[in-house]
Amino acid sequence: MTHEQDDSGWSEPSPTAVLVLADGTVLEGFGFGATGHAVGEVCFNTAMTGYEEILTDPSYAGQIITFTFPHIGNVGTNDEDIETVNLAATPGARGVILHSAITPASNYRATRNLDQWLKSRGIIGLAGIDTRALTAFIREKGMPNAVIAHEPSGRFDLAALRAEAKAWPGLVGMDLVPLVTTGQRFTWRETPWVWNEGYGEQFEPPAFHVVAVDYGIKRNILRQLAGNGCSVTIVPAQTSAADILALKPDGIFLSNGPGDPAATGAYAVPVIRALIEKKPVFGICLGHQMLAIAVGGKTIKMHQGHHGANHPVKDLATGKVEITSMNHGFAVDRASLPAHAVETHVSLFDGSNCGIALKDRPVFSVQYHPEASPGPRDSHGLFKRFVAHVREFKRA
Repeated sequence: MTHEQDDSGWSEPSPTAVLVLADGTVLEGFGFGATGHAVGEVCFNTAMTGYEEILTDPSYAGQIITFTFPHIGNVGTNDEDIETVNLAATPGARGVILHSAITPASNYRATRNLDQWLKSRGIIGLAGIDTRALTAFIREKGMPNAVIAHEPSGRFDLAALRAEAKAWPGLVGMDLVPLVTTGQRFTWRETPWVWNEGYGEQFEPPAFHVVAVDYGIKRNILRQLAGNGCSVTIVPAQTSAADILALKPDGIFLSNGPGDPAATGAYAVPVIRALIEKKPVFGICLGHQMLAIAVGGKTIKMHQGHHGANHPVKDLATGKVEITSMNHGFAVDRASLPAHAVETHVSLFDGSNCGIALKDRPVFSVQYHPEASPGPRDSHGLFKRFVAHVREFKRA
């Protein structure tokens, strides 16, 4: 970190990282992680744990994450908590903003400091700013486009950074799935983590075969499917319905992912329409949004989005309230849903749609992430519900 000295002899550190908003606002702090600059949409995440999972969630592609919890990095990083399946793809988050400097890792599972880990993944970090003020700004004004930049010398071309932030078109209309989807078909055998044992592996022949369409899928989703007796084949996002059905699946899974669901839906929605006519289907997040479009609904851009691990969601069928993990900036417009699509879940924060099911087919989806564990296992039953649909459909 560089220093500037005034006439009195006092020395103050000069900024080594900046966040430049599209409206011209500049927030100064000190940098960590990768150097350089990146443009994206700034959101805030209220989770107190799970920062490694968040930073490797492909759904965050195109976004700069502000953590509201001040102590991020204190448990370091490890190879077990990564959610990205396609490690060759562009990292999920484009940048990370913290209130406090990263402290030394203090956890028996840690293998690397967060700063080193961010450098290896090419993610730019900024710390030392008032994240409460930035969060309040987002709540009032919405999620801004911005450039995050880290330069150890402290020299920044602010005019150029302002111009880049202003010129970036934003996430509306942007298909980011090609950045994160797999390039080829593969299979998955790893099962959920067990304390002091780690992840397991399928040994018994699975009862069912599920094809998962990868729009930016997370590892723990695949583990949940495998742990519930499913053989899983993952296919790229632009795989045709004919090619998917040729794999003879018992069920279809539509994954999470980044960007505007309407933009990705240009090629994904016709495929989804064909699949729901043939097989049981379960969708999460982006998969949920595009399923809604496929049956005649619409999606809308949210003001500040939902990003965190404390979101209460009510299951309207059972009355149960689940504490869920969320990460989305678009939502399904419930008013646009056709008569044969029933709203099944709602957010208790703002009443927005969090789930749908079709009346006449074994097809359903949720907006949140049931594979995550903030509840800790409030929503894992959704995978069992999907497998039950698959079992009943196969018997018929």
